[in-house]
Amino acid sequence: MKRLVTAALLIPFIAWVTLVSPQWVFLLVLAATGLLAYHEFDQIAAANGIARAGLPGMLSGLVLLMAPQPVVVLVLIAMLGMALAMRVNNFSAAMPAAGVFILGVIYVFGAWRCAADLRALNPHWLLFAMALSWAGDTAALYIGRPFGKHKMAPRMSPAKSWEGAAGSVAGAMLFGGIYAHYLIPEVPLAAALALAGAGNIAGQVGDLCESALKRGAGVKDSGTLLPGHGGWLDRLDSSLFSVPVVYALLRIF
Repeated sequence: MKRLVTAALLIPFIAWVTLVSPQWVFLLVLAATGLLAYHEFDQIAAANGIARAGLPGMLSGLVLLMAPQPVVVLVLIAMLGMALAMRVNNFSAAMPAAGVFILGVIYVFGAWRCAADLRALNPHWLLFAMALSWAGDTAALYIGRPFGKHKMAPRMSPAKSWEGAAGSVAGAMLFGGIYAHYLIPEVPLAAALALAGAGNIAGQVGDLCESALKRGAGVKDSGTLLPGHGGWLDRLDSSLFSVPVVYALLRIF
């Protein structure tokens, strides 16, 4: 019940922010959710015995989100992460600290930078990319529970099955085709279906990757701020993969 109530509150708000809110509100929400997710990622790193990036990592992420030239900023962030990693007492831990610093900024704020650029193309593309995981999760639930016989990744996520994953892709493609037909009509149906399938698969990979990080850290959820969902990183893990993939495919093709 908590999960349903949280989703019922979040989804309309996210749709409003994505489609019609002023740009400053949209960027403020991206920054706030990015900081929360990054903080939880930082906590997972600390649970793995890796030095936390802390405030420098958060500020670097905000700069990446707002910078007009993100490629140059990424190079500077990598340099900063390496420099800050020299603070550790044991220099054998410097490389993991630098790697986690850079990974966290790109993983969270790099994806959100893609979200900002995707909205600039068309706000409906951004909602399309994020909702692929929501539609897919619903389909996976109703297909995976009764028909899921083959475990997909038992070490990372024991409840997931190949049947549920296939149902997730099918549900996302059905949603994507209908959404694009009515709200992005200039896009051919075949292209919309391909984007929906690719985005959903990317989102499922993102969910598994975050599960692996949590397993390694020995934690069940990334946080406790969202009742029934865990933390913000738990809620955003799929979108942090699906949004960049949809954006990249749109820019390439």
